[in-house]
Amino acid sequence: RPEDRARVWSLAWPMIVSNLSVPLLGLVDTAVLGHLPDPVYLAAVAVGTTIFGFLYWGFGFLRMGTTGLAAQLHGRAPSRDRDGALRLLLAQGCTLAAALGALVLLLAPLGVAVGLELLAPPPEVAEEARRYAAIRIFSAPAVLATYACTGFLVGLGDTRSVLVVVVTTNLANIVLDLILVLGLGLRTEGVAGATLAAELLGLALAAGFALRRLRAHRAPLDRAALLRPSAYGELLAVNGHLFLRTLVLLGAMAFFTAQGARQGETVLAANALLLNLLMVVAHGLDGFAHAAEALAGRAIGAGDRDGFLRVLRAAGRFSLLTGIAFAALYAVAGDAVVGLLTDLPAVAAAARAQLPWLAALPLLALWCFLLDGVFIGAMRTRAMRDTMVLAVLGVYLPLWWATRGLGNAGLWLAFDAFFLARGVALGRVLLREFEGWFPATDVPAPQPSPRFGGRG
Repeated sequence: RPEDRARVWSLAWPMIVSNLSVPLLGLVDTAVLGHLPDPVYLAAVAVGTTIFGFLYWGFGFLRMGTTGLAAQLHGRAPSRDRDGALRLLLAQGCTLAAALGALVLLLAPLGVAVGLELLAPPPEVAEEARRYAAIRIFSAPAVLATYACTGFLVGLGDTRSVLVVVVTTNLANIVLDLILVLGLGLRTEGVAGATLAAELLGLALAAGFALRRLRAHRAPLDRAALLRPSAYGELLAVNGHLFLRTLVLLGAMAFFTAQGARQGETVLAANALLLNLLMVVAHGLDGFAHAAEALAGRAIGAGDRDGFLRVLRAAGRFSLLTGIAFAALYAVAGDAVVGLLTDLPAVAAAARAQLPWLAALPLLALWCFLLDGVFIGAMRTRAMRDTMVLAVLGVYLPLWWATRGLGNAGLWLAFDAFFLARGVALGRVLLREFEGWFPATDVPAPQPSPRFGGRG
């Protein structure tokens, strides 16, 4: 229905714009470093961002879990209990983020050392990556708290505030990149310093918007629950599957980077360039996945089965059109895009050799992105964990092993199959379990927990 498409689009377009600014930052980093005379700097930032992806994105459950819980609470009828639960959810999410951020700071030296050992870059790349990490690590508490705040905003359907946060943060990062790297010649240290400053700015903006939204929810904060350690057990249980699922995903991404690194710094740099182009696709598709999170969670919280199905159909159509557009773009203009990002002949040639695999990915991966959003809104996190493990252990790694004689082409073949397997597995679960997500029409809809509003 037109009104369903309008609802999806109204939530999705701010997330699409904000999400596309994230890979834009990666593309600027690639372009700035890719035009320096030595590829070591581009390779070092690729290694450094992979390590921080593992350190930070592993805690992405703070964003995803908060979105699903907030969306299901938002679907309930307004009440003092609902408003108090929303306030407590944000407060506990930020408190947990601060504690985990402090833990990341404490364990950072060990984490960076282990990451470099696993990725095994050449010695000169490893040294530059250490310089990057020594600066970037200080943003850890800010990054995790921003996850909680933006997840809360998405769950309430306030994607426009998230747009302001992400776009402002990334524009600041880009400007600082240009000043510190091209202007002052700081290279990897400049990229890290720009990212640190921008991430602190992002937290200030996200917290301000989240607190503004709470003004409409007048119920007092349950300070006893906020200060009681045992009260966090339920929040951690809801998000535990998401945490493990994200770790497996990051392991798959790190494995991809590590296998590229073992083929030399040219292949490593080429794959980093192509991954940035993939991130453009991922963040574009994630806009509709974020809309599905909020609207599907809201429908489940309200017990609205038909509304859920309408959201799924509308978001699915948008995702399919977006995937087709990206696939066509990379198939037709991929050579030109690679030329814009680097003038290093060997890196450009290695990247162009894998363009067919990149062009296929939007059509293969759109289903897993969309269904991730649906399952987050439904808080069916166990299925997300299990299907991720199945895709890695049952498809990705065996296929890589069987085709490793093909070199980088075999690695990309396995990578494409990994995304397809995730979508197929989630689709099978949805078809098998969907009816159980909603009560029978003659039975009152189950009420979510007064504290969090979700089902684990």
